[in-house]
Amino acid sequence: MDFNDIPDDPSAPMPILPGHSSAGRLERLLRAGAFVVTSEMDPPDSADPEEVYKRARPFDGYVDAINATDGAGAHCHMSSVAIAALLIRAGYAPIMQIACRDKNRIAIQGDILGGAAMGVCNMLCLTGDGVQAGDHPQAKPVFDLDCISLLEIARVLRDDGCFQSGRKIIAPPRVFFGAVENPLAPPRNWRPDRLAKKVAAGAQFIQTQYCFDIPPLKEFMRRVEDLGLLEKVFILIGVGPLRSAKSAEWMRAHVPGVYIPDAVISRLAGADDQKAEGRKLCVELVQEIHDIKGVSGVHVMAYYQQEAVAEVVERSGVLQGRVPWHPGIGARVQQ
Repeated sequence: MDFNDIPDDPSAPMPILPGHSSAGRLERLLRAGAFVVTSEMDPPDSADPEEVYKRARPFDGYVDAINATDGAGAHCHMSSVAIAALLIRAGYAPIMQIACRDKNRIAIQGDILGGAAMGVCNMLCLTGDGVQAGDHPQAKPVFDLDCISLLEIARVLRDDGCFQSGRKIIAPPRVFFGAVENPLAPPRNWRPDRLAKKVAAGAQFIQTQYCFDIPPLKEFMRRVEDLGLLEKVFILIGVGPLRSAKSAEWMRAHVPGVYIPDAVISRLAGADDQKAEGRKLCVELVQEIHDIKGVSGVHVMAYYQQEAVAEVVERSGVLQGRVPWHPGIGARVQQ
C-alpha cells in the first residue's frame, strides 16, 4: 500500500473512517499498518509565529506528526495550544500535549474542545513534571488530575459527548488520544500493568521515554503482548541522538526516568567524534526497534539539534521510501 495515497480534501473536513476516532493522518497511517515517525519541536520563548514555523521545517518529509510540548520540564514557553494551532495553519500534523500540572479539569476540558475546534486531531495526555524541576519553582502546582483520570475525562468528552459534570456538548471533539510510558524505569515489572491501566482509561497510542537499552525493551513488549494490549494500542518508542558522553551522563543524573547504560556512555567517550557517534547509535537503535514485535513507530527527541532528526530517519531506512506529508509536498493541506 502507498501510504501517501491516503486522501484529503482541502475544501472540506476530512471524513472519519470506520473504526477511527479522528480524521487525522497519524491515526490513519497507524491503522493502515505504517511504521510512523514522530518528533517534537523545541518550543519558542517568543510570541513570533515564525519561530514555530522555523523550528518545524527541519522535520519536513521525515516525520508524520510533531509534538507541541506543554511546559516540558516545568519551564515557560509558548503554550501547546498555540503551537498546535500555528502548526495546523501551516499544514502540519501536531500532537497537542496536555499536562495536568498547571490546569484544573475545567481549563483542561476547555483546551480539549478548543484544540479540536482548531483542527487538532491528536492529543497526548500526561501528568507533567513537578514545578521544582523548572524555572519557576515558586509556582503553585495544580495536579487536579493525573494522566489516567485525564484520559477518562477526555474519552467521555469524545465518546459520550458530555463534560465530566454530565452537561452535554453540542459537538464532541473528534480526537485520537495518547499517553506516555517509560519501559525502562523502575520498577520495570510494574510498567506493562501501568500501561494497561492507561489503555483501559482511553489511551490509543503511546509515546515512550528514551529507550537506550534494547533487551529490557524487548521484555517490556513481550509483557505487553501477554496482557493482550498489542491489538488495543499503538506504541511508539522514544529515541534520540546523544551529543556526547558528558551530556549522556548529565541526562542520566538529572532527567527523571532516563536510563542510559554504562556501555552507551563508554562507547561515546571512546569515539573520536562523539556527536557523530551519538547519531550513529541512534540510527542503530531505530533499526533494532523497527524489528520488535508490536512497535508501531519511533518518537525521535533531539533537543536543540532538530536537524539530526532528518539524518537519523534517513540513515535508518525505517520509512522504506515513504515520504511523510509536509506543507511543501503539494498544494493539499493535511492535518
